[in-house]
Amino acid sequence: MLKLEGVSKRYGDENTGVLAVRDLTFEIGEGEVVTVVGPSGCGKTTILKLMAGLLAPSSGAVTIDGRPLVKPPLEIALVFQDYSASLYPWMRVAENVRFPLDPKRVSSAEATGRVERALESVGLTRFADSYPWQLSGGMQQRVAIARGIAYQPKILLMDEPFGALDAQTRAELEDLVMRVRDEFGVTIVFVTHDIDESVYIADRVLIMGPRPTYVEQELVVGLPHPRDQITSKEDPSFAHLRGIVYRSIRESTQAMASVAKDPER
Repeated sequence: MLKLEGVSKRYGDENTGVLAVRDLTFEIGEGEVVTVVGPSGCGKTTILKLMAGLLAPSSGAVTIDGRPLVKPPLEIALVFQDYSASLYPWMRVAENVRFPLDPKRVSSAEATGRVERALESVGLTRFADSYPWQLSGGMQQRVAIARGIAYQPKILLMDEPFGALDAQTRAELEDLVMRVRDEFGVTIVFVTHDIDESVYIADRVLIMGPRPTYVEQELVVGLPHPRDQITSKEDPSFAHLRGIVYRSIRESTQAMASVAKDPER
């Protein structure tokens, strides 16, 4: 569904600008959950913005369903890390979820049905008339996810959406992501800095190298479904995959630190 071919992104001019990513080539298949993980500052968010059409590549091509992606497409929805900034505090929960539904494309009755189903899927039906500021952080992020669901995108991009949440809430929302994929058939690309999370929710893990980042390694996660926070993470295969991701990120982090100390290396 989504394909990057030889994609590089440079901020600034050729001589003094910063090359953030280089020669990215990978594909996202229909119905997959693909996680993107790498050392802090390697350019994961830049990659997501390229996939969302929010940034144009300096070279290479991004395509969706075979079409060049030149602006944010209707087929994609994006869930940000900062849920408090992405929700409108003066709108009730149901209004926030309904907001991106274009009345020119979606009738009032259909929009109401989408909102109700989305809120039910994230367990927030009884909070439809609440304001975001009346909810916990985890519940606000559920609202943001429900908004993405109601939009009915083909692809849901998620930019470290659980980074600011406590461990228990994070685990609950990880399970929610997998239920959303199963219930709605949406393709999910999930950027995270959490190694366990990157393995637990994924069909595939893309491990990014140090900046200017590239796909250093691709892992297929063969853990059985449905997954469980206890039994899946006790599986020896989970521990093995987690170790691969951790070692790769540690080596990349050390490489980035070496370059920072000695830019001529």
